[in-house]
Amino acid sequence: MAVVITPPMTPERAREIADGFDLRALPLDFYANPYPVYSALRHAQPVRRMPDGSYFLTRYADLVAVYRDAHVFSSDKKVEFTPKYGAGSPLLEHHTTSLVFNDPPLHTRVRKLIMGALTRRAIAEMEPGLVKLVDQLLDAIEAKGGGDLIEDFASAIPVEIIGNLLGVPHEDRGPLRGWSLAILGALEPKLTPEQEALGNRSVSEFIDYLERLVAGRRRNPGDPEHDVLTRLIQGEQGGEKLSEVELLQNCVFILNAGHETTTNLIGNSLVALQEWPGQREYLVQHLDEASLTTAVDEFLRFESSNQLGNRRAVQACEVGGVALEAGALVTLCIGAANRDPAQYERPDELDLSRADNRHLAFGFGIHQCAGLSLARLEGRIAIGRFLARFPRYWLTESPTRGGRARFRGFLRAPFAIA
Repeated sequence: MAVVITPPMTPERAREIADGFDLRALPLDFYANPYPVYSALRHAQPVRRMPDGSYFLTRYADLVAVYRDAHVFSSDKKVEFTPKYGAGSPLLEHHTTSLVFNDPPLHTRVRKLIMGALTRRAIAEMEPGLVKLVDQLLDAIEAKGGGDLIEDFASAIPVEIIGNLLGVPHEDRGPLRGWSLAILGALEPKLTPEQEALGNRSVSEFIDYLERLVAGRRRNPGDPEHDVLTRLIQGEQGGEKLSEVELLQNCVFILNAGHETTTNLIGNSLVALQEWPGQREYLVQHLDEASLTTAVDEFLRFESSNQLGNRRAVQACEVGGVALEAGALVTLCIGAANRDPAQYERPDELDLSRADNRHLAFGFGIHQCAGLSLARLEGRIAIGRFLARFPRYWLTESPTRGGRARFRGFLRAPFAIA
């Protein structure tokens, strides 16, 4: 596939695009390539007042300023999500109880428990099992002469890794991907009745399953140094424990967050290498740990798995020279910030040797992704071992995008191997 570099647009065209931008009414071509729109917004309206009264931020510096100020910019979503999902709905209970959509003290308690099982040593101990899993998937792909980058490879890896962290039996892992896609799909800016119904049903089914899993783990605890579920059940020694609702909903969150974003990281990376053959040749010649780690961060910058974040201003403030009223809802466009020319040279080019790559794909500040080290490990092992086995793989048809604005990834990407 040829890479098309979009020429710079005129200021007039940038203003026209920015004036017409509405996150709740996106054209279909936006999902294929949102970056020209993000560029127009950065130039013409970097702090855009949306038709619904919220604000859409696209500059790197503005996102960092919001991330830094957790006292003014709240992550609590009760005000925003109650009218969206309806009081008492499963989606509302989940998305207003999970780690990512909460402020301290709940956020602090849950994050501390999770991080206790994701230490550097614990993650290093996962590597042999991860290598074995990836090699098994690659053996199956080789036997078939190809397959689908998403279904046969990218999505299979995080489901197994996170399933192992929580001790989900292998025979129970079949529904996890479908539940995750439905629950996270309900976070889209514009929600269809079908998405809402499927999301609510998926939360309910997921919670029903977890209630049984938790009951079993209470009877037979695992090793809290490695088993996140046991750590969440037991809480901090001598400290406060999570309520049953907090426990169950954050198990849903861990499985969802660890699955979707890592699937997108691996899938986006392997598709991008088809679009940038020079970078593929470079990486095939540099499969050492340091080069792969650098490459993974560039993949995350170039095609951020999670494109959007949200905050609410709890008091009147100013961002990027624009006054925001108390209660203002703010969308942080991570995908735009990660291609801000004020922060990166040649931001629309994939450069797998890019140094000092302080991207925002994992967020920033107190809400920075708790599993970032695990995600980097999964990306490094998956991409590196795939290229070592199949350096000449090629896509056999155009990949199918997921059709979502918040989570950027593919649903299908059929390929063959030499």
